[in-house]
Amino acid sequence: MEQPIERVQPPTTELGGFIQRLSAYVANALRYWEPRRIAYNLVLGSVVVVHMLLASPALDKLSFDSALGMFILAVLANVAYCAVYVVDLFVQFSGLDKPWRRGRLVVLIVGTAFAATITHFIVQNW
Repeated sequence: MEQPIERVQPPTTELGGFIQRLSAYVANALRYWEPRRIAYNLVLGSVVVVHMLLASPALDKLSFDSALGMFILAVLANVAYCAVYVVDLFVQFSGLDKPWRRGRLVVLIVGTAFAATITHFIVQNW
């Protein structure tokens, strides 16, 4: 007579619980930060456009190489934006995720203002 096959569930381990928490925290961070990346890029793009409009000689210096340089800077600005995930995950793991929900807005504003300032100085000296 055949024995029924038992389905064995893998034991829940601390690692499994950690991965589950990490997954939830990463999903939470992505849901918050990714839609706001658009505003971040619009602010930085606006700084560049305003500089180009105010400095008409800058339009004369616009070349393929300068366009590639702006592309590289745009990519680097978005890589820098990803630094917020380290902070976000750290705070969520610390158990301060409820107060952090208000603090995220402050980090977004300060980070965007900082990036816009860097963009201003780079474009000003372009």
